[in-house]
Amino acid sequence: MGQAQPQAQPRAQHWKKIWIGSAGNMVEWFDWFVYASFATYFAGSFFPDGNDTAKLMNTAGIFAVGFFMRPVGGWLLGRVGDRRGRKAALTLTVTLMSASAVLIAAAPTYGVAGYGGVAVLLVARLLQGLSVGGEYAASATYLTEASAPGRRGFASSFQYVSMTAGQILGLGLLITLQHTLTNGQLHDWGWRIPFVVGALGAAVIFYLRRNMLETEAYEAATQEEGDTAESERGTIRALLRHKREAFLVIALTMGGTVAYYTYTTYLTKYLSNSAGLSKQTATLVSFFALIVFACLQPLAGALSDRIGRRPLLITFAVGSTLLTVPILTLLKHAGSFWPALGLSLLALVVVTGYTSINACVKAELFPTGVRSLGVALPYALANAAFGGTAEYVALWFKKGGMESGFFWYVAGCAAVSLVVYLTMRETRDIDLKGPGKAVPAPGSPASPASRDDAVPTS
Repeated sequence: MGQAQPQAQPRAQHWKKIWIGSAGNMVEWFDWFVYASFATYFAGSFFPDGNDTAKLMNTAGIFAVGFFMRPVGGWLLGRVGDRRGRKAALTLTVTLMSASAVLIAAAPTYGVAGYGGVAVLLVARLLQGLSVGGEYAASATYLTEASAPGRRGFASSFQYVSMTAGQILGLGLLITLQHTLTNGQLHDWGWRIPFVVGALGAAVIFYLRRNMLETEAYEAATQEEGDTAESERGTIRALLRHKREAFLVIALTMGGTVAYYTYTTYLTKYLSNSAGLSKQTATLVSFFALIVFACLQPLAGALSDRIGRRPLLITFAVGSTLLTVPILTLLKHAGSFWPALGLSLLALVVVTGYTSINACVKAELFPTGVRSLGVALPYALANAAFGGTAEYVALWFKKGGMESGFFWYVAGCAAVSLVVYLTMRETRDIDLKGPGKAVPAPGSPASPASRDDAVPTS
């Protein structure tokens, strides 16, 4: 009994770090995804009357603009994370997200201010892009560094648990509003409610993150560096010394981000706009599919700690390359809740091979002094080019009368990433501690020699 308490305390600290590092991520992505989830209701509020698909394309275009700000956010906040610490970056990201949620909640409609409402919406999306561009890297870096080497895959998987939880909360709120408000009320003012909720949630997370601790890996690196090394932390010059790793982040993200946004943010619109399901049924399909998807992330992350990262990435890429066209084709003709749910779950099981471990894989590629920027900027560039445009590309193919072309586009992106997964090194046994180039840790990832990379004490 006397030895049980000392063993329990590190585990409690480990879960505390996961909670604080991922809870803010949940709020960030709640705000990010409710824009997409509620777009079918507020699209008509900001644009003049016209074709429904055209309105969705306009709102999807503004959604994509947020992604194009993510490289800027990745650079600015990645630099903050490497120079001022992971805590500083995480606190700043949630502040920006709160401001953007308030702007969307208060944005005037087309009938009140003409295109002035679109301008407010655009500014809000730019702020969201800045915030999320830094949040991904800061969260990925924090969760990876704050874990023992043998648990990095498991701990970092909670990044997508929290991201998905944010979307589940958004969809849950949408379902609630669909059953408590009339369709007219949702279109008139009900769509503002989730953005008010997001702003309040961000305020709570801001308080929690002010009291979080830095990771030992970052503190050790800053203590060991000289003035010259410190001045180069988080700089583009330092990142250019790791051009191959930066390219790897872009290439391995390409297929994963397109598939992820296809089966999450775009899925509800696809089911209602193309498959002919009602908005309520499409929302329920996404809601239950995402719950299962969130539960799969820690299981796959823990599996990667045992067998390595590459097997999961390769499984995702092969599955996505071969199954995307059949799944999306069958989804278009699903016709009812259960077939649509089954196909959506199949797609998300495949995507789990990427989402569960991509955070730690990217963080494991870079040394401490440039890890946050190294993850943030290349990942944001890949998301701007592929993830942020996925929905717009899908609607473009649909408007052009060749919707199946999008299916092949998603499969092609996965095929490109497959080549990268087959040729990249395994990163599971990389030692993250210290400011220099990452080197293989002695022994297995769970070896005693590697345990000094455990979470900081509180």
